[in-house]
Amino acid sequence: MGKQQLVEIAKALSKKVKLLILDEPTAALNDEDSGKLLDLILELKKQGITSIIISHKLNEIRRVADSVTILRDGRTIETLDVKSPETTEDRIISGMVGRDLEHRFPERTPHQPEQGAAPALEIRDWTVYHPIDQQRRVVDDVSLQVRRGEIVGIAGLMGAGRTELAMSVFGRTYGRYAGGTVLKDGKEIRTKTVPEAVKHGIAYVTEDRKHYGLNLIDTINRNISLTALGKVAKRGVIDEHEERQVSEGFRKSMNIKAPTVFEPVGKLSGGNQQKVVLSKWIFAGPDVLILDEPTRGIDVGAKYEIYTVIDQLAAQGKAVVFISSELPELLGMCDRIYTMAAGRLTGEFSRAEASQESLMRQMTKDKEVTR
Repeated sequence: MGKQQLVEIAKALSKKVKLLILDEPTAALNDEDSGKLLDLILELKKQGITSIIISHKLNEIRRVADSVTILRDGRTIETLDVKSPETTEDRIISGMVGRDLEHRFPERTPHQPEQGAAPALEIRDWTVYHPIDQQRRVVDDVSLQVRRGEIVGIAGLMGAGRTELAMSVFGRTYGRYAGGTVLKDGKEIRTKTVPEAVKHGIAYVTEDRKHYGLNLIDTINRNISLTALGKVAKRGVIDEHEERQVSEGFRKSMNIKAPTVFEPVGKLSGGNQQKVVLSKWIFAGPDVLILDEPTRGIDVGAKYEIYTVIDQLAAQGKAVVFISSELPELLGMCDRIYTMAAGRLTGEFSRAEASQESLMRQMTKDKEVTR
């Protein structure tokens, strides 16, 4: 995703542009690549090129923009001078969500694991080769564990192997498996296919919801029920009344903004689409949720709602793996954080030990992966 984003930006810059419109240009980029792109935008400004940046990353807006226009529900709320001392992040957030947001993350008490209890999910010595370059290890001898009620983060730069790890564990949907075992509650399980992974209570929320997470031309109703059709079927026939009741329940509990559950998900905003993806996997009733960039490309109000849902899932005893490129998000949500670089785990931090500096130090370790 990150490399695709850079190619798309390069394609736009290859033209003789006078006005450059960038829609979430850094959503799939790590901090280093994001910084380079923002420096480039400032350089283009010196050359007389005007840029419009659409972004939910307020620190980036404040770094490069001269003014910021806040939109909410399709309407202009206000335009602010970024250089003004009154234009704080809190002021911008208040305009975006229509209310003051005192806390960016739900208050969370660090998880205390049960003594002697086996991890809900344990991955041992997991190794995967690139699907095309089969000499290159994209996941190299990774071992980690997550306990019930725990939110465990995975931090890493673009290309570190976080998504590759998640996809290869979830039905081996990426790369060529070369070794390793998956254990659930202390017992080894097979996750060779997606149905096997789902059967064992594992769910994976993809980083690319439009391509892999949703059927955009189908309704909210159908998207939510897809992962567990057996729950809304009798003798192999879908009970449409039951299906609608389930999806209506999620529309209300997840605050999905749509007139009915028969709205095509392709018409929804990014935040509401993400709520539909989460809803369909929660409906499957998993014990382990692997969340890959669950708040990518959505506004701060929807982010807080999703953070709250994740917190509630952990409180219910679910084991949550939280993959994110945003370090403040990991620090605000996770009980423990693993770091990855070049396919390997490079560090593990408790909530109290972790800081942006300590995580970045481990994320930038040079680990040779090709052997």
